[in-house]
Amino acid sequence: MNLLKLKNRKEVFAWSLYDFANQPFTTIIITFIYSAFFAKVIAENEQVGTTMWANAIAVTAIIVAVLSPILGAIADNGGYRKFFLILFTWICAIFSILLYFPESGDVFFALILFVIANISFEMGTVFCNSYLPDLSGKGNSGSISGFAWGLGFFGGLISLFLALFLFPELDAGSIRKINVLVGIWLLVFSLPTFLFLKDRKKDKFKKEHLLNSFSAIRTTFKSISEYKAISQFLIARLFFNDGLVTIFALGGIYAVGTLNFSFNEVMQLGIVLNIAAGLGSFLFGYIEDIIGVKKIINITLLVLIIATLIAIYAPETNFPKELFWLSGVLIGLMVGPNQSCSRSLMAQLTPKEKLNEFFGFFALTGKATSFIGPLLFGIVTSIYNQQMALWIVILLFVLGFLLFNRIQFNLLNSQDEI
Repeated sequence: MNLLKLKNRKEVFAWSLYDFANQPFTTIIITFIYSAFFAKVIAENEQVGTTMWANAIAVTAIIVAVLSPILGAIADNGGYRKFFLILFTWICAIFSILLYFPESGDVFFALILFVIANISFEMGTVFCNSYLPDLSGKGNSGSISGFAWGLGFFGGLISLFLALFLFPELDAGSIRKINVLVGIWLLVFSLPTFLFLKDRKKDKFKKEHLLNSFSAIRTTFKSISEYKAISQFLIARLFFNDGLVTIFALGGIYAVGTLNFSFNEVMQLGIVLNIAAGLGSFLFGYIEDIIGVKKIINITLLVLIIATLIAIYAPETNFPKELFWLSGVLIGLMVGPNQSCSRSLMAQLTPKEKLNEFFGFFALTGKATSFIGPLLFGIVTSIYNQQMALWIVILLFVLGFLLFNRIQFNLLNSQDEI
């Protein structure tokens, strides 16, 4: 795909900028910096902090699983897609900024702010993803999705560099200020998405929109068997996405708690991972359009399993940090293509008239059980240790891989290659 040759290149680039805008929330707050800061500084100790952070991720997952199909159906019925996208983006940005205020011991204050911000982040992503079928065709959905993911990781990388430049000490006060940077970044770089993405004019909200949304959800549940390949894919993704959620939520905590990474080392790891993730997203986005989405997802899952095994056994070696770096780079290379290809495949399979509703269910299956991985990680950590808890991730990836390879992709939408 040559972005400059697309007729709708302005809209595609504006849509892609949303990934650029919201990636620092994932990179800085969820994965690398604030999660580790919460466990190490705000919570009583790292073991308790790990469990509480995992529980917060679980609460987010349950709430998003309930809200996403309902609001997605309302957006389909009333044309409220952009309204919800803007609303949740602003809530996420504001509550990210408010994370500046919790200090050591303010555990529940910090968790409440984080859960609200994280729910809003996830819901914004639901409505952003639903635009992909409008912007792409069968031949370029992979490259457009990959371009957006790559641009997102590039945004995460720049934000990490900027955070290091503005707050080189990375002490408690500096890390709290970085949350303000994340919120402002989201507010500024999401503006092109709001300004240039086209959407149909929204209707005045009526009670019928809510009733119709529930009716649409019931209908989708009843007719989901007609979309056998979609339902099978969503079930498989439910498992391997849960593994990714667990890595995102607790990777930084594992580095600090098990491998004694400093905040500076975690920040450096984040920079390298974002470079790897950006390269992986751009590269595999183009490869997907050539060899098909199934092969790409299989490659990513196999490499993710190997990388997690390296992370588990790294502390037992004479080079624990070096091996964890290798594991992190491999995960970085694969995580973007895995998520991008999942989004691309969903866009290829989704009927046009069901865009928001089906992408609501895409989020639903991504979140319906995604509390299980972090929750089990927290439980195993409290009983044993973080190293033992990582086997939960292996189990989730393996189950997802096995279920994904049971799907008959050659029957999908009469496409020659998936």
